[in-house]
Amino acid sequence: MISLLSTRVSLLAGVCLSTIIGMCSAAPLSAEDTTPLAGTVPASTAQPQGEGQSEQDEFGTDAGAGAANGRSNPDVDRIIVRGGRLRGELIVETAPLLELNEEDIAAEGVASIADLVAQIENQTGSARGRGGRPVILVNGIRPGSFRELFQYPPEALAKVEVFPEEVALRFGFPPDRRVINLILKESYASNEVEFEFEGPARGGYHQREFEYGYLRIADGGRINVNFEAQDISLLTEDERDIIQTPGSTSDLATDPNQAEFRSLIPDSRSIEGNVSWAKAYLDSGLSLSANANYERQDSRSLDGLNIVTLTDPAGESLTRTFGEDNPLERRFASDTFSTSGSLTTPVNAFRLTSTVDASLSETTTEIDNRFDTTGFEEAALAGELPLDADLPSGAEAGFESAFSRLWNATNLNTFNGPIANLPAGELLTTFDLGYTWDRIESADTRTIEDVSLTRGNIQTGANFVIPLTSWRNGFADDLGSFTLNAQIGMEELSDFGTLGDYNLSLNWEPVDGLDLSATYIYREVAPGLSELGDPEIVNLNVPVFDFVTGETVLADVTTGGNPDLPAETQRDWKFAANWELPFVDGTRFTVEYIRNRSSDVTSAFPQITEEIEAAFPGRVTRDASGTLIAVDRRPVSFDETRSDRLQFRLSARGGFGGAGRGRGGPPSGARGRGGPPPGVQQRSVPPQSATAGSGRSPQDSRQDGFKAFRERLCASDGLEFLTRLVTARKSGEDTTEIFEGKNPQALDRIVARVTGEDGKIDVDRLESARKFLCHPRVQPGPRPNTLVIKANKGDSKSGEQSSAQGGANAPAGPPAFNPLARGNRGWRYFANLTHTIELQNEIFIAPGVPVLDQLDGDATGAFGFPRHTSRLEAGLFGNGVGFRLSGIYTGETRLDGSDAPGSSDLFFNDLLTFNLRTFINVDQLTGSQSPALKNVRVTFRMDNIFDGQRAVRDENGDTPINYQPFVIDPIGRFIGVDIRKLF
Repeated sequence: MISLLSTRVSLLAGVCLSTIIGMCSAAPLSAEDTTPLAGTVPASTAQPQGEGQSEQDEFGTDAGAGAANGRSNPDVDRIIVRGGRLRGELIVETAPLLELNEEDIAAEGVASIADLVAQIENQTGSARGRGGRPVILVNGIRPGSFRELFQYPPEALAKVEVFPEEVALRFGFPPDRRVINLILKESYASNEVEFEFEGPARGGYHQREFEYGYLRIADGGRINVNFEAQDISLLTEDERDIIQTPGSTSDLATDPNQAEFRSLIPDSRSIEGNVSWAKAYLDSGLSLSANANYERQDSRSLDGLNIVTLTDPAGESLTRTFGEDNPLERRFASDTFSTSGSLTTPVNAFRLTSTVDASLSETTTEIDNRFDTTGFEEAALAGELPLDADLPSGAEAGFESAFSRLWNATNLNTFNGPIANLPAGELLTTFDLGYTWDRIESADTRTIEDVSLTRGNIQTGANFVIPLTSWRNGFADDLGSFTLNAQIGMEELSDFGTLGDYNLSLNWEPVDGLDLSATYIYREVAPGLSELGDPEIVNLNVPVFDFVTGETVLADVTTGGNPDLPAETQRDWKFAANWELPFVDGTRFTVEYIRNRSSDVTSAFPQITEEIEAAFPGRVTRDASGTLIAVDRRPVSFDETRSDRLQFRLSARGGFGGAGRGRGGPPSGARGRGGPPPGVQQRSVPPQSATAGSGRSPQDSRQDGFKAFRERLCASDGLEFLTRLVTARKSGEDTTEIFEGKNPQALDRIVARVTGEDGKIDVDRLESARKFLCHPRVQPGPRPNTLVIKANKGDSKSGEQSSAQGGANAPAGPPAFNPLARGNRGWRYFANLTHTIELQNEIFIAPGVPVLDQLDGDATGAFGFPRHTSRLEAGLFGNGVGFRLSGIYTGETRLDGSDAPGSSDLFFNDLLTFNLRTFINVDQLTGSQSPALKNVRVTFRMDNIFDGQRAVRDENGDTPINYQPFVIDPIGRFIGVDIRKLF
């Protein structure tokens, strides 16, 4: 945490002035006095984005890893940055679980922020096993919705931080979602066009996608327009040779094949348009944002053909299929309109953030009726219709429809800041007040009454961050840093009454880089309105595996909402350790133990077993012979659930070769303990030798000379001056008079870097070089040939506050891309391995019903419950080429059958699959300066490289029809190509 008192701190820092060919450098710096908002990152201590990286600047500067480590090297010139952390970074009591700088983000090879969030989901998903998608922040501020920036290109990001669930409390959310802080660049603009074509290696279907996006970030404002269209073709069971369910196929070879009219993947289309705007106002500290979004989805699924069993007067029977011109279909259409907005403003030392997010979704589902075959059956029995007679190919019996309209509006207001100074630091608090309004209207032509439910939810709460001890302030240094996080809240639901929640979390940082925490969470949660009131839909002819009989049958499956669901009570413990390994740079090890206990748990209807059928009477329907003919899969409530799990995560990031060395994240100790004590300013002063009798060092004279050269370069005719200088040097002329004795090798580098493939001087590159050197934040430094990039005077405000929605509180920094930097930036790598062990998972369905042990064959899901799961993410990127490998492991499981005849246990083999992405930045790889190839990325995708499939066997070694490999996974190996260009 940062004190309200002004301090002078000295931080180790580096700056990365990136280009197509790159330059990176690092050195010590000194920050200006600031009076920041407690618990936030002031802009004047913005942490540079590079560390330990070595490159030469255009004047021969070479700042190596030694400078990055705080050691002064008199033999090299350096770029010195007056600044610290990036504006918008979070200062919280818990260490981040993941940090990505610009190079790390580039190494991911994604096309949008949404893709990036999806790609790191194994590090952003809550280990508690509850909650939804992570909380998204922009520059440390909660936006109206993720839609405001989900399609931004990743090039617009300066950094990404991921924090554990407890940090969500600071922003008005329960501690069941991790927090992602997206830090945007102060200045960025692009037009983006992307084409994607993908499909399984064995064919059968394909999917196409087109996207256009425009983004501009400047002067504290953001504007984004995005359009996306996607089309996925139909995949049928015939194209995967799926064995059909007994009783669903014709006994006559000339009848149409049922498999040709049953879909594994529906034919679907979608379009989406998104517009976002944001603006921060310097004078008042006010920031605003707004978003509008429209999405349309359509799909068509095939449910097979009509079936009839004909019996003649002699008693002979024949099962027939017919109606191939009008197969049974399900047609789905959805329109969703969404809008959101936010307002953030400082209130003395506090910050007020108010967000609103609203949507209206209308969905229509049409389900074809089965043809009435009574007439055929009677005619055959009377001998009037031969068993092999032609049946109509165009049988049509109309359709039933289900309609739902969902309204949602959410307003959340948070007021946070310091309320007291304690010996160990500031007491921070967040007060939240929100209101959520939901309404669902549903109707089905097969039911008599329409459903209409409305819920109003007022929620309020308070969160307190209480520092108990802190070595940062010199208070109880031997104990390390203890912080208590306490939260209490309540919500009043119009249909459930009052529900409460509270939690306590203790965080201990015994040494820098090691965080230990213990958290207890109590929460009462009402089922969602959709779980209560979704329209009741009956899906015909659905293959269902019946564990009671061991058969796969065609049954009518009912889905929809259950209005009788109660509120759930959750009681969870979480213990975690997060260790930044000191002996391996860039490596972090995390372990978490989670203990979940819940009562009145809302769940999807489980697999059909004798215990489940007995516990939920009326949900399973059988005919006189005991064959399953219908199942009601609407949600149910379990009496109690118990689970315990361990999760381990080992991650590493770094680089090698060229500028790739180093992590690129904050230096060790940057969170507080590694720096000097408050009030002490640390400077790195290079050795100087005074010129005899002058009182001035040689570097002073050289610095004056650089200033004079810069003034000449930045004059109105500076471009002409630079052109004349470079042309003269290129032709071998003496440039001493023009260049005034500056380093000739530096001038040679400029000449090389502004010369095109045709051997001529590129005027655009020259102008870019001049603009870079003439930027107001680029100044001559205290050493010869050194540039100092100064912090903004207005950066003394909170990083969260001053960066509000785009950084209007500070002028843009020096150009993000230096056209003079050299090309080889080395290689970046990353690796992350997550392994989860389920220690216990039991379900108490109802009093008197046997306990279900999901780890011992009683799982309620269709594939059992694995004890072990793992996920690997690893990648390598450099010189315009990147590779990313993902591996997913699911352990073996078992599902126990019943004692009924024909029933059998099912055994599921473990499964390991790998996905590979290879992406190429064409201009970087080829060195081409062609405008057509500039900023073009080609990505090749291959999922499930080894075409792995889940093997399922019963006690006889046979695979049930509903567990055929291509029923479980009809795609298999999946390949695709994506072409993306930024303008």
